Amino acid sequence: MACTSFTKLNAASSQWIGQQPFTQRHGSSATRRVSVPIRAKAYTDELVQTAKSIASPGHGILAIDESNATCGKRLASIGLDNTETNRQAYRQLLLTTPGLGEYISGAILFEETLYQSTTDGKKFVDCLRAEKIVPGIKVDKGLVPLPGSNNESWCQGLDGLASRSAEYYKQGARFAKWRTVVSIPCGPSALAVKEAAWGLARYAAISQDNGLVPIVEPEILLDGDHPIERTLEVAEKVWSEVFYYLAENNVLFEGILLKPSMVTPGAEHKEKASPQTIAQYTLTMLKRRVPPAVPGIMFLSGGQSEAEATLNLNAMNQSPNPWHVSFSYARALQNSVLKTWQGRPESIEAAQRALLVRAKANSLAQLGKYSAEGENEEAKKGMFVKGYTY
Repeated sequence: MACTSFTKLNAASSQWIGQQPFTQRHGSSATRRVSVPIRAKAYTDELVQTAKSIASPGHGILAIDESNATCGKRLASIGLDNTETNRQAYRQLLLTTPGLGEYISGAILFEETLYQSTTDGKKFVDCLRAEKIVPGIKVDKGLVPLPGSNNESWCQGLDGLASRSAEYYKQGARFAKWRTVVSIPCGPSALAVKEAAWGLARYAAISQDNGLVPIVEPEILLDGDHPIERTLEVAEKVWSEVFYYLAENNVLFEGILLKPSMVTPGAEHKEKASPQTIAQYTLTMLKRRVPPAVPGIMFLSGGQSEAEATLNLNAMNQSPNPWHVSFSYARALQNSVLKTWQGRPESIEAAQRALLVRAKANSLAQLGKYSAEGENEEAKKGMFVKGYTY
């Protein structure tokens, strides 16, 4: 596939707006006004502490922020109707798992879940706090077609984000998630990359201004038959754009978390890569693009099997990294849980044990101590869906 050329950004055209200027002297008499970025200090310490708390050794994030429609697909796979009662029952199973906080430090919730309670009236955010798990919230409004692009998408949700984020903070959320995507088979076009990076940066700045640690997630989709080298090329371009615009928007790097895709071949590529190869390429990308000030890299699983996602994470933690390299998995933590539960009340405890098995495996992988010995065949089944939507 021919690579689409990218448009170079003109850094000189970007200016700080609404900041406090000072005068700088050039030569003997000429002066010009230079702007110094000033960011609000209200939440700075709290943001840094929250990010560090989530990025703690042996811990990662449980992502259960599926929209109601996507949650319905999960429930349909075990024969349950997509009702609020069934969604509540499933999320209660996950969020009330005893001992979950031993391996999980943060949980990303959908808006419905943030305001829900258990059947006996305990708020889900309080269930998480009891396990020392930080509640988080999905704040984007989903993907829509990007006009002028090569059949690509952009993520909506900036309108009203500040007021929504303030309300989420009052409800107990302390971090946020915004997911946008980049498609390699679609180019990606320079327009789509720039739109993804700018949207993430605006969201991150708004989140921090309202006390929420932003998870920055430009997912590079697994779709395609491209080799791993092409994924690396695109990932480097995307992340360079993302950090350019994060800096332009005065985002505090110590108060963010990243949720990148692992650098892998396209799902339809003829040759699979080993965990060691995926680790090598992924860490190469991170070291070239991500400042060490960022506290945590919380990888998404992106349709990998449960075992693959854990093995790849383990391979990345075989040597020291400048950041906490961990996980923020949805399907790779939930697949076995759903199949064990099947909607049966008598299977709740068994399903919770299945969640703890996967959470512990990924906790060990974060520490570089995971062994795949004893993994069942179900955990090795891939979950990639071509053109998957959330």
